[in-house]
Amino acid sequence: MNQTIPATKTSASAWRSPWVIGWIAMIVVVLVVNSVMIFLAYATSPGLVRNDYYEGGREVERTIVSRLEEGPGWTMNIDTPADVRQDVSTRVRFVVVDKAGQPAAPDNVTYYAYRPSDAGLDFSLPMVKEAPGRYMAEVRFPLAGIWDTLVAARYGSGEASLGLRVSVAQP
Repeated sequence: MNQTIPATKTSASAWRSPWVIGWIAMIVVVLVVNSVMIFLAYATSPGLVRNDYYEGGREVERTIVSRLEEGPGWTMNIDTPADVRQDVSTRVRFVVVDKAGQPAAPDNVTYYAYRPSDAGLDFSLPMVKEAPGRYMAEVRFPLAGIWDTLVAARYGSGEASLGLRVSVAQP
């Protein structure tokens, strides 16, 4: 009896499986994209790193120290209420005293408000003298969120300033 055994299907190669091909294709795509990103990062470097970064930092420090030494030596304080709300008028006060603790008399005082996320909303207001060394401004913030504020007191040819970050709540 001569029986013929039917030909069985030999096992297919794993390389023909769509799953294996898909995984290999994903790995190749990731490697190619990473290679392109590395090339672009290297080829289009903005060159923002300074070779003399240490000396540059020291120069900034010397400038700050010299400005403090040249300054009038005033002690300044910004009094901003804790419950500042959007589109609600808020009274902000600024107090400045000299080294002896006596009220100082700057030539003029200006309140600046900067919106870190939108420079188009920045504004400034002159502060009104309430009493010797005490100034006030009615401020209305147009948007809720974080605002960087600065009060600049000008005297002669110089300027002393003090900054404060303010969180404005929704109405």
